[in-house]
Amino acid sequence: MNVYMTTGTYDFLKIKKNKHPNEKIFLMQNPQNTLLLHETSGKTVFASPRRYEIVEGKGELQDHGFVVMNNIPVTEEGRPNLEYQFKNRAGLIEKEPGFIAMRVLRPIKSDTYVILTVWEKESDFDKWTRSQSFKEAHNTEKTKPTSTGHLFSSTPYITKYSMVSKDKE
Repeated sequence: MNVYMTTGTYDFLKIKKNKHPNEKIFLMQNPQNTLLLHETSGKTVFASPRRYEIVEGKGELQDHGFVVMNNIPVTEEGRPNLEYQFKNRAGLIEKEPGFIAMRVLRPIKSDTYVILTVWEKESDFDKWTRSQSFKEAHNTEKTKPTSTGHLFSSTPYITKYSMVSKDKE
């Protein structure tokens, strides 16, 4: 399964989404940006998207909620380590109130993995970041692979969006 992402103006992306009602395409916005995400096992309808393979996925993406994308630039040698950590995680996030979905996305033509989580609302995400399960999930000692080396190729960063639901388009 793959995920494709593209950015553009709200009006252009909304038209693109509406042209393909049978596809799993999600429109999201933040104050600076509008993004369209296409989850499919087939080809994308986007002309020149960023492409990712799903390494790990939980829950179903929906057209509502608060989206957090943890963008992690990873060195070539660090890629197996990062994937190992996510494949061997405790799975605590799925039990958190307000959790909808998660995708661990491996980049095809870049070095930046995306850990995408979707929550019912922003306050659910905020509560999770202050929880004991968050601390446990980010304790890499439990899932640390045996090989060493540099994991990050540059500083990770977070982007946040609100899903645009069909009734608000």
